[in-house]
Amino acid sequence: MNHKISIIGMGYVGCGNALMLSKNHEVSIVDIDQKKVNDFNNKKLPIDDNYAQNFFTSHNLNISATSILEESIEGASFIIISLPTDFDEKTKSYNTSIIESVIKKIIDINEVALIIIKSTVNIGYTESLCKKFDTKRIIFSPEFLREGHALEDNLLPSRIIIGGSDENSQLFGNLLRESSDNSEVPLMFMGSTEAESAKLFSNTYLAMRVAYFNELDGFCLNNKINTSDVIKGVSYDKRIGNYYNNPSFGFGGYCLPKDSKQLLSRFGNLPHSLIQAIQDSNSQRTKFLVKEILSLSPKIVGVYKLAMKEGSDNSRESSIFGIMNELIKNNIKVIVYDESMQTVIVEKALLERNFKKFTKDSDLIITNRLDEKIKPYISKTFTRDIFSSDE
Repeated sequence: MNHKISIIGMGYVGCGNALMLSKNHEVSIVDIDQKKVNDFNNKKLPIDDNYAQNFFTSHNLNISATSILEESIEGASFIIISLPTDFDEKTKSYNTSIIESVIKKIIDINEVALIIIKSTVNIGYTESLCKKFDTKRIIFSPEFLREGHALEDNLLPSRIIIGGSDENSQLFGNLLRESSDNSEVPLMFMGSTEAESAKLFSNTYLAMRVAYFNELDGFCLNNKINTSDVIKGVSYDKRIGNYYNNPSFGFGGYCLPKDSKQLLSRFGNLPHSLIQAIQDSNSQRTKFLVKEILSLSPKIVGVYKLAMKEGSDNSRESSIFGIMNELIKNNIKVIVYDESMQTVIVEKALLERNFKKFTKDSDLIITNRLDEKIKPYISKTFTRDIFSSDE
């Protein structure tokens, strides 16, 4: 059966779900940014995802974009909310005010649709919304997407988690599975609070894994041990796995920092030494790397790209910002080359748009991830990128 599905939010999660679901269903995607809407309707995605863009332009999909919420949700069987929820360091929680205002409008206009929250939210949030709006048709379904691979990870998910078990929740879960390219993908139904917890614990584990291999790298670097050999020797143990083990300047991006911090805040007086250590380790990584960079006595440090991952345009909470701030505090001049940036948010850091001048002026270049453009300058580059992978 063909359904109308409304998707609110045109980020990675919204676009990834919209493209996948529009293979078999009518999809209307909403965003308040009219330029994004216009671009979308002209087959140009607002996200940096080559696979998704090629899929969009090469397939005849039943999909359209609009900036009018009412137009999108009217007659929809399912409404997916994929809006940003920034983490507030003071309250240690996500800013969910935009979700609540949108849900209020949905409930007033559409009396039957199942409302699925895919934004990251606080544990227990969905249940509190059901009580607030006196409804049982709000559920939570987490996403586990990599930046730049939104559609791929929707088509080939590791699992599908639905925070509800009623008839409509089961219908939606099976609809996701049928729209994917893996008809055998594990489909799990649980409470929304359990689904919210699964999301935060998953991302906190990944943050822990990043921190672990970064500490391994720090030990090897300090003791002049070959990091690559040690990681390979550790990772080929099937219980550990040869993946997500490439050292970096620290974890950052959309999800790992805020999700691990939010989870930490929920432990209260419960034992949480390990969860706390993840944050401490990430902070200590910055201090350790700054010390290593300063030991090379550069006067001018060039920062090549601010994003966390090669091929990504996301520099949110990038660990390189902490390194830049510490270098500036130590009276090191910092210049940045990043084609995706118009300004640099780190005070006193300078943006250099000429790549040749950037490489010439820099005594030392630091980069979280190597690419083909910077590799010719490896002799003056400091990086902990060993395997050229974020997988």
